[in-house]
Amino acid sequence: MLLGPTIPERLNRARTDLRMGVPVVLASPGQSALVVAVEAIDGDRLATLRSLGTPELALTARRAETLKARAYDGDLARLVVPPDAGLEWLRAMADPADDLRVPMKGPFTSLRDGPADLHRAALQLIKSAHLLPAALLLPVADGRALAAEQSLTYIPLPEATPALTALSVMREVTSARLPMAASRAGRVHIFRPEQGTEDHYAIEIGQPDRAKPVLARLHSACFTGDVLGSLKCDCGPQLRAALAQMGAEGAGVLLYLNQEGRGIGLANKMRAYSLQDQGFDTVEANHRLGFEDDERDFRIGADILRRMGFHSVRLLTNNPRKMAMMESCGLKVVERVPLKVGETQENAGYLATKAAKSGHLL
Repeated sequence: MLLGPTIPERLNRARTDLRMGVPVVLASPGQSALVVAVEAIDGDRLATLRSLGTPELALTARRAETLKARAYDGDLARLVVPPDAGLEWLRAMADPADDLRVPMKGPFTSLRDGPADLHRAALQLIKSAHLLPAALLLPVADGRALAAEQSLTYIPLPEATPALTALSVMREVTSARLPMAASRAGRVHIFRPEQGTEDHYAIEIGQPDRAKPVLARLHSACFTGDVLGSLKCDCGPQLRAALAQMGAEGAGVLLYLNQEGRGIGLANKMRAYSLQDQGFDTVEANHRLGFEDDERDFRIGADILRRMGFHSVRLLTNNPRKMAMMESCGLKVVERVPLKVGETQENAGYLATKAAKSGHLL
């Protein structure tokens, strides 16, 4: 009888631990390390880590490029943490808020020998916890024993890697009728990943024929645009226009995916906005934070549509990447339906960047 947590459940526990500044243990054959998120660590735990050995700093190649640190491992950099480096230095390495005021943080000593799989997994796990992608790792001799002694979450990498990259199985929790301004014939479906991460929502307008292409929209959650009416993006107008068009046609499905800020989370999105106020565009801001242009996983939307019984779509989008992802997941895109609304004086530069750097058809 299995009562203990499965690997996906352990990963979810690890995300919570990292957000609270609690270390986790990552292990692969022949090596293991204590891992803690730079953003969340406090002075006491940093002192404890130092008493056990010499921690290493892992940064994504995007952040390393900004800092002019060598990323010998391609997608990440492993740096020696100077003996006198404290929390202020570590957080300045992770958070670009003061980069323009204090641009020189080196010189850095980059590590290039030995494997980087634990560092890579640490950054991936921290990203999925919506924290700044910067990790402290302390190699330890017996990670399993240390985890048991200190009641830390233990993650064996060979088992965890597939779970970190695979799409979690989605299951429908419930649905209910919801009359809306866009259509009185509305129904909201709640889908929950089995790995326990954020719920996602499908708003069904009317009764779309499953045998025909459905008018569909993959809409990523945008608290600032959808709720506050932000003028910095076109998300709110796109959401309302998509629902209105579905209402006018009498049928459609809008998927509301909880992937705020192109998948980096609301806190990091606000950090990106602060960088934009310094003069960086939306892509440059993401890169300075250590993220890619877009960290979203559109496979989620395709999976939900398939589970609802749809096999082809008329996709309301300006983003060719969404169409390619739908096709790669077995959903036929029979038509791209443009959605050009919401341009303002405040977001003209943002939209131009999306077109120039992200390939949006605007």
